[in-house]
Amino acid sequence: MSLTEPSKYPADFQHYDYVNPDAPKGGTLNSVALGSYDSFNPFVVRGTPAVGLANFGGGLLYDTLMEQSTDEPSVAHAMIAEAVRFPEDDSFVTFRLDPRARFHDGEPITVEDVIWSFDTLKELHPQWGAYYKNVVKAEKTGEREVTFTFDQTGNRELPHIMGDLTVLPKHWWEGTGPDGNKRDISQPSLEPPLGSAAYKIGRFVTGQSIEWDRVEDYWAADVPTHKGRYNYDKIDYTYIRDSNAAWEAFKKGGLNDYRLENSARRWSQEYNFPAFERGDVKKVAIPDHQVESMQAYVLNNRLPKFQDRRLREALTLAYNFEEMNKTLFFGLYARMASYFDNSELAATGLPSEGELKFLEPLRDEIPPEVFTEEFQLPVYTDNRSVRDNLRKALELFREAGYELDGTRLVDSKTGRQLSIEMLGDDPTDARVLQPYADSLKRLGIDASIRIVDTNQYIERITNFDFEMVSIKYYPQSLSPGNEQRDFWSSAAADSPGSRNYAGVKNPAIDKLIDNIVYATDRDDLVAATRALDRVMLWEYYVVPQYRNADMWLAYWDKLEMSGKRPGYSTIDPFAWWIKSAEKAAAN
Repeated sequence: MSLTEPSKYPADFQHYDYVNPDAPKGGTLNSVALGSYDSFNPFVVRGTPAVGLANFGGGLLYDTLMEQSTDEPSVAHAMIAEAVRFPEDDSFVTFRLDPRARFHDGEPITVEDVIWSFDTLKELHPQWGAYYKNVVKAEKTGEREVTFTFDQTGNRELPHIMGDLTVLPKHWWEGTGPDGNKRDISQPSLEPPLGSAAYKIGRFVTGQSIEWDRVEDYWAADVPTHKGRYNYDKIDYTYIRDSNAAWEAFKKGGLNDYRLENSARRWSQEYNFPAFERGDVKKVAIPDHQVESMQAYVLNNRLPKFQDRRLREALTLAYNFEEMNKTLFFGLYARMASYFDNSELAATGLPSEGELKFLEPLRDEIPPEVFTEEFQLPVYTDNRSVRDNLRKALELFREAGYELDGTRLVDSKTGRQLSIEMLGDDPTDARVLQPYADSLKRLGIDASIRIVDTNQYIERITNFDFEMVSIKYYPQSLSPGNEQRDFWSSAAADSPGSRNYAGVKNPAIDKLIDNIVYATDRDDLVAATRALDRVMLWEYYVVPQYRNADMWLAYWDKLEMSGKRPGYSTIDPFAWWIKSAEKAAAN
């Protein structure tokens, strides 16, 4: 299935082009995770699930009806479903299940499992509810066939995203646990669940470590999308208290075999430790062709003080990206200027004719600048630009009802100083938060930084208990659709666990999201997405930060790679293998 161009792979393809189909199996991949965990159930808002589990997409434990391609955008290949059909009006989709599909206990994956999973997951978590909002019914329509019926026609994405459905074992979840009690999927649990994918939970110490064991008789080991992949016998995760400790663990070796570096300072200056000098650790910068999702200082727009657009614009004017890039990031980053950066979906210049088709009906509901000005973020080049930007910010604060009282920016009516608490979950977060806090203090704002432990941070983000947080949004794709509701819709704004971190609650945004969801062709989809991007930027819901044009990969020499890379996901760690396993196979 493809939402854009037809797949480059024929129906009878044997494996992805970039993999080594003869990669040896064996060995252990060591990784670290930050914080702790207290649950093996990722499908409920309560609890912190262990790494390897995902509340969306199956993670290491569960297969999905279809599997998203790592080598092409917006393409999905057969997995639990061996065939799919849907009509031209996209009013329903039918999947036929592969008779080989099995759970780890040998039980076949049935239509009843699919229907139960859909009904249960949609009810359990707001992300599922938003994603499958327009799916009204799942029913058995054949011995191995399940049909999903939609409440509207013309949603091109719906047949495709139904393939993302994680299929759970109904018989296991409705059974009795070792304690003699009936299992309850609506509650956190530390009983390792029954799965269906390439790995299962092995040894674990709650909150400290978890080991994933490769399933020897995995039913889909040799399907085309898995051939040459999932080569490690074990994936061993050790929990680390913070990112500094994780860095030290990587340098030492044995706990973390590869890392995606996110610190420009480290990448530029700190890869000089003994293992790197010996050649035991290698690093490579890989051009990243994926859509760059927004990374920003996210304002919690649910709070009254952030509901004036002029105040939000003033906060954007106060961010000196150029100085931060020069002093902290060694000039390696570019300014984030779109919610769909590094893609054709990003809004540029003035609205095109295609965009105006979606924007004109909303003219009275969206900022007038959308139609007349190209969106530009402030640029800091010298002392004069610093003064100019801060002066403009102060003027906007005055228009929003604030005034300077000595060195304090106060509400003109109450006399209270404007305060903003910035939330982080690692001491190193202060490096990114402090320069911006200093700029806000120059304007008379009481800007403070609060660092909490990872579990508390996750809980506060989940429940929107913050004022400002530096965060990178969930990855975007080249075919945006229903997931935009979970990111920006009014319904998601008040649903704990949704990804509408900024609390966007705007009827115009809701309409623009619907334009994306019901786009009739690729041109309309691109135009509707650009229109959404443009309005979101002019509303100043977040203060855009920066992005890296490359993916920075560092790894220990125990890992071997084919020399080719996937065309879409940039890297695929599951296509690597352990050198010692290669030697053992040769012997």
